[in-house]
Amino acid sequence: MPLSTTLPVLPAGRPWPLGATLTGDGVNFALFSAHAERVELCLFDAEGRQEIARHELAACTDQVWHGLLPGAGAGTVYGYRVHGPYAPLDGHRFNPNKLLLDPYARGLTGGFQWDDSVHGYTRGDAAADLSFDPRDSAPFVPKSVVIDPAHDWEGDEAPRTPWSDTVIYEAHVRGLTMRHPGVPEPLRGTLGGLAHPVMVDHLRRLGVTAVELMPVHAFLDERALVERGLKNYWGYNTTAFFAVHPAYAGALQPLEALRNAVKALHRAGIEVILDVVYNHTAESDVFGPTLNFRGIDNLSYYQHTAHDRREPFNPTGTGNALDLGHPRVLQMVMDSLRWWVEAAHVDGFRFDLATTLARVDCDFTSAAPFLQAIAQDPVLAQAKLIAEPWDIGPGGWRVGGFPAGWSEWNDHYRDGIRRAWHGDRGSRPELARRLSASADLFDHDGRGARASVNFVTAHDGFTLDDLVSYAQKHNEANGEGNRDGTGDNHSDNLGAEGPTDDPVILARRVRRRRNLLATLLFSQGVPMLLGGDELGHSQQGNNNAYCQDGPLTWLDWDAADPGFLDFAARAVALRQAHPALRQPRFVHGAPSGWEDLPDIAWLRPDGQPMTGADWDDPAGFALGVLLSEAGAPPLLLLFNPGPEGMEFALPPLGAWHPWLDTARTPSVARLEPASPAYPLAAESLVLLALGAASPAEIKNDLQ
Repeated sequence: MPLSTTLPVLPAGRPWPLGATLTGDGVNFALFSAHAERVELCLFDAEGRQEIARHELAACTDQVWHGLLPGAGAGTVYGYRVHGPYAPLDGHRFNPNKLLLDPYARGLTGGFQWDDSVHGYTRGDAAADLSFDPRDSAPFVPKSVVIDPAHDWEGDEAPRTPWSDTVIYEAHVRGLTMRHPGVPEPLRGTLGGLAHPVMVDHLRRLGVTAVELMPVHAFLDERALVERGLKNYWGYNTTAFFAVHPAYAGALQPLEALRNAVKALHRAGIEVILDVVYNHTAESDVFGPTLNFRGIDNLSYYQHTAHDRREPFNPTGTGNALDLGHPRVLQMVMDSLRWWVEAAHVDGFRFDLATTLARVDCDFTSAAPFLQAIAQDPVLAQAKLIAEPWDIGPGGWRVGGFPAGWSEWNDHYRDGIRRAWHGDRGSRPELARRLSASADLFDHDGRGARASVNFVTAHDGFTLDDLVSYAQKHNEANGEGNRDGTGDNHSDNLGAEGPTDDPVILARRVRRRRNLLATLLFSQGVPMLLGGDELGHSQQGNNNAYCQDGPLTWLDWDAADPGFLDFAARAVALRQAHPALRQPRFVHGAPSGWEDLPDIAWLRPDGQPMTGADWDDPAGFALGVLLSEAGAPPLLLLFNPGPEGMEFALPPLGAWHPWLDTARTPSVARLEPASPAYPLAAESLVLLALGAASPAEIKNDLQ
């Protein structure tokens, strides 16, 4: 349909709420744009292929363009064309030839296809973005769909797991079940697969309390990846902040698929945390496509520096950054968060590159409007909030810099624990800091131990198996000459790069994996496991598998290591069995309430307290940690990352009973009640309890 200046004008409707909203007599449309001159509503057939009508939203109230489409209902397919100045040097990139997604679209139809017409400019030389492209992008872009938000929640109740009891499992919706033989083939790689009983049973057996899903917001594949025959597997390339990625829904309506998964996990006592990407969008830099925000109001939606309105400020490394300092952009993000809590019952969020969200005039501040809005929002009051506290912009590394109420991914923990078990000299003080919830970073402003989300592995980096099997990254499959991905991994192949049949190397790798996982689960703070680590999943040394949608990243359930899965489940259960392993406050040696013992004490192998000289000894590896908490017997953690075994003197408090030993199979040893010392093997970790023969004496339902 050609552009026209004589379109039928819709009745005014209302400027609130933003987006497309069902009313008693039609659908109300409302779109924010501070700098637009005209807005057209385009209607399409049910498949989104053919434009069937076009109307003008002539009413504009407080920079919101709005109108009522009488008689319309759920299933209405639409998009916008927005008129305004095309003046890139001034930050304006309006082009009504480009069909635009509603920023508040709850549903989508039709896929995205890379074509030159999806760009607002004519592709060419380095200054091409200053040109204007007149071609219609509608055949190549997805369309917005009006949905009916009603749903029968069947009495769903949130688990509301306390932070101190929380164990997070980071998972990818597609990769989790694509190769699971117990999941029906039509459900594999979908939210229905996540909700299937065999997956729920696995999560319950493992003992995790929350699943953190990598992005489920609608996203698209970057052009450079498509041209290399690859895909954006991870999904950190959002196009719609209110819509579920259609490919994850299977045969269901996408929002219903997510709701069903949440209900299934809630029934099992498992929370759902969404990894959300509000820091940037799929429109990329000035040479990216025009999909929604750029064409609706580029200058309002994106951050720009004061001296350059042509190029977006780019602290994300992806080409742009949303401007949450703008009240309407902040409103959109807050509305999106509330939508997922209210419409999908999700329990929390992990914010990708959260530093970007708290930048004002390009600089990070803990008093940013976004952080203040979150703090006072009643809908989000009980949601778990986790920051990835860094971006690549100036002053972007902000670990420990977020306010009370937030938890943060702790990369200091990741690197410190890796270095300790790698056997790096002088790593013992760092090991101690990370075991105690990184109080040096987080113990301020009334924050508790849950401020530190501890992880050894995550989606970004090596898997646990690869961490002990590869000394170098192997990202050749990504098509970037192995230049992508970090080279600073603190990894070790333990004698052979990659797969090996050497039984000595294999035994050391299993023990190292046990050490790393047990350390994670026995540290103060909140542990996060990478989905698949409990199975022994490998990505063949690829530590940046963002574009690998295939067997490399899909969990191979048939090749799972049952022994390691049993070990992981036992370690999780031990954490949950004893309150001293999950104390909500920081431990600093204060009275514990158990006789006269402190909440934490650091011991040398001879059983005596660590001294300043001991901490300064770069050749010292072994460390004992005595943990006490009122109402439960003390625990003793013994660490020996060193190459030699030793006798570790036990505190003379009574009979000590081993609960776990990473050097033994099975993982529990026998120890005479009067034993004065424990034979601690090289490269091993041991957990002992005072006066308790088994964890069942602490928690009767421990399996």
